[in-house]
Amino acid sequence: MITPQLLACGAVLLLCVLKASSRDTFLAAVYEHAVILPSTTLEPVSREEALRSMNRNLDVMETAIASAAKQGAHIIVTPEDGIYGWNFNRATLYPYLEDIPDPQVNWIPCNNPNRFGHTPVQERLSCLAKDNFIYVVANIGDKKQCNASDPQCPPDGWYQYNTNVVFDSQGKLIARYHKQNLFMGEEQFNVPKEPEVVTFDTTFGKFGIFTCFDILFHDPAVTLVKDLHVDTILFPTAWMNVLPHLSAIEFHSAWAMGMGVNFLAANTHYPSKNMTGSGIYAPDSPRAFHYDMKTEEGKLLLAELESHPQPSAVNWASHASNQKPLSTESQEFKGTIFFDEFTFVELTEATGNHTVCQKDLCCHLSYKMSEKRSDEVYALGAFDGLHTVEGSYHLQICTLLKCKRTDLRTCGHSVETASTRFDMFSLSGTFGTQYVFPEVLLSDIKLAPGEFQVSSDGRLMSLKPTSGPVLTVTLFGRLYEKDQALNASSDFTAQTLRILVAVLACILCSLYW
Repeated sequence: MITPQLLACGAVLLLCVLKASSRDTFLAAVYEHAVILPSTTLEPVSREEALRSMNRNLDVMETAIASAAKQGAHIIVTPEDGIYGWNFNRATLYPYLEDIPDPQVNWIPCNNPNRFGHTPVQERLSCLAKDNFIYVVANIGDKKQCNASDPQCPPDGWYQYNTNVVFDSQGKLIARYHKQNLFMGEEQFNVPKEPEVVTFDTTFGKFGIFTCFDILFHDPAVTLVKDLHVDTILFPTAWMNVLPHLSAIEFHSAWAMGMGVNFLAANTHYPSKNMTGSGIYAPDSPRAFHYDMKTEEGKLLLAELESHPQPSAVNWASHASNQKPLSTESQEFKGTIFFDEFTFVELTEATGNHTVCQKDLCCHLSYKMSEKRSDEVYALGAFDGLHTVEGSYHLQICTLLKCKRTDLRTCGHSVETASTRFDMFSLSGTFGTQYVFPEVLLSDIKLAPGEFQVSSDGRLMSLKPTSGPVLTVTLFGRLYEKDQALNASSDFTAQTLRILVAVLACILCSLYW
């Protein structure tokens, strides 16, 4: 007979074993890969040629994965499109795809490569994870056959998915995620029938995964954090930087802080398409980041993170709602940021307090410049509305930014360098959302780790004079519940206009990047 005392001892022993096997911290790695693109063709290449192309990229990734493992990394994230590139249509992408099974099948491709057909890419990724005893996160293409009995089946008889896979340190496939929010131009892929929310547990925390454009939408990104309580997000991306608010390192580090999670972002390195910017971000500050528009080389980053970060509660509207707006209507002017019309006021003095409002959003700024230069202009801007260019999503943004030139009509244009440092700043807004992402970006596209904080009442505040000249200080808010303002009542016209505007966006953005 098992006595109560023996049961109690067993329970204590089990807790001790579980505690010993878990880690308080872990070493994370991300690899910004300079993708080797295949030749662009109008006709599909052979499967053999597709494999040769993918293996050229995997050869480079193998070196990075082995290096990360030798330095003690527990997990490494590689970029979206990093294995096969882009510039595909549905037919030309097909030779690069593999059938990726549901991870519940309990499969180690390295040990049993032919269990689910010909899967050499999954086999190689599995062996890289197993041989180096490291979790490997990669982005590849999945294919799923369908037929006429499925009314949504594409005419070519296949669903094709932009897919993230995760292999654990034994080489086992433990996660598969099909990208939900496809970016404009990803017509070679299908959207999954239902949004997928993918997590997995390790001895160093609970992980969630999504891809690139997903970060701007509620599902699956917010659901993973708020409902499933993941500790760390894994984020393969092919991110094209858009200043002043959507540079990769700027926005991804802000998302980590705003959501209170670790964030491992691996970007494709392709400067001619403005693709660079990877990082390892904790909720309180970036741990490592990389931005390089000058070379064609990849970059491996490593940093230690807490396995279970503890986010701080923030009431984003608390401080701003108690401030009396200053009358600035006579000084206001309009400016455009990424095709959205902001309301601005110029910062005319070296020190000051300003308010600017648009619709339901009022932004409040207190600041002190190190000096007021005659050759630089800064402005405080507010935007509250639906952005409808490459996607439809509702924003509330408060931003302090440098204008491109002293001409106020250039406020909101892309700027990469500045000369004005700030001794202090405090920015807040009457946000109608709890989802606000705090950004601080310095000259030459650099972050400012340890130089600012977010208070519990919603102020983005400097902790010390900035270490470099300021490009922007921004609170980037998302009102997910208002994303559907463009609804079926205007579907065809709205969609047509969005396509035309998107084409124009690509043309104009290329001009001032």
